[in-house]
Amino acid sequence: MRIGYLQFTPVFGEVARNLERVTLLLEDADADLLVLPELFASGYQFRSRDELLGLAESPQGPTAEALTRAAARGGFHLAAGFPERNGDRAYNSAMLVGPDGVVGVYRKTHLFDAETEIFEPGDSGFQVFDAGEARVGLMVCWDWIYPESARTLALMGADIIAHTANLVLPWCQSCMPTRCIENRVFAVTANRCGEELRVGQGLRFTGQSVIVSPRGETLARGPEQGEELRIVEIDLALARDKQPTTRNHLFEDRRPGMYRLG
Repeated sequence: MRIGYLQFTPVFGEVARNLERVTLLLEDADADLLVLPELFASGYQFRSRDELLGLAESPQGPTAEALTRAAARGGFHLAAGFPERNGDRAYNSAMLVGPDGVVGVYRKTHLFDAETEIFEPGDSGFQVFDAGEARVGLMVCWDWIYPESARTLALMGADIIAHTANLVLPWCQSCMPTRCIENRVFAVTANRCGEELRVGQGLRFTGQSVIVSPRGETLARGPEQGEELRIVEIDLALARDKQPTTRNHLFEDRRPGMYRLG
C-alpha cells in the first residue's frame, strides 16, 4: 500500500484558490491514501465565530466535491481537515474521501488554545473507516498529545492513523514514533507550513510532516518550510501484528482494572 502527505501553505479564506492548488499538486500522485493538513482549504486563524461560520461547510460542500473529484481521478482516498458547519455550530473536523465521495467525518475531540473560543468541542467520538485494504482512523492536530486518542483508534482496529494538523508547537513530530510503537500502527501527520498574521502576534507553522511505522521508524519527514508531496510504500501486516514478543500481545495483555483513567 502507498501512503503519503501533502504539506503546503494555504491562503486564508481563499477556499477556491487553495482547492485549485491542492488539486494541481495531487494531479500525478500515485498513492492509495493521502493526508492533507487541518483546515487546509480555509486557513486557520479566524478572527471571530461569525468569520468561521462564513467559511464553514457541510460534508457535502465545495471542499468535499473537489476532493472527491481528485480521489476519483487518482484512484485514492484522501483525509483532510475542514471547518464543518451544522446549523449555527462549527466544528474543527476531518473527512475521509474516496472516489465515490465522503466515507466519514470526525470532529476534533481536543481543541487547542483559541479554538476553544470559536469551535464546538467534537462530539463524534473517534472514528475508523475502511479505505481500500486499510482501516484508517482520523485524528486532528492537538488530539496527538492525549495518548488515549491513538490508543482508542488502535483498539478500534485502525491500521493507519491519518493525522491532519496545523502544528505550531515543536513536540508532535518527535512524539509520533512513540504513539506508533505503543499501538503498533502507521501514522501520517500532514502539517501545513507558512505563517498567518491575522490575530495578535500571528502563528508560524512548523511543517515537518511525518510518516511513521509501527516500529517507530520515520519513513518520511518534510521540511520546516515549503511544499512537499511525499509517498512511501508500506506493509499493512506490520500494523496487524500486535505481538512484540512471542509471549506478549499488545492489547490482550492490557489490564484495564489496574488503570486509573477517569
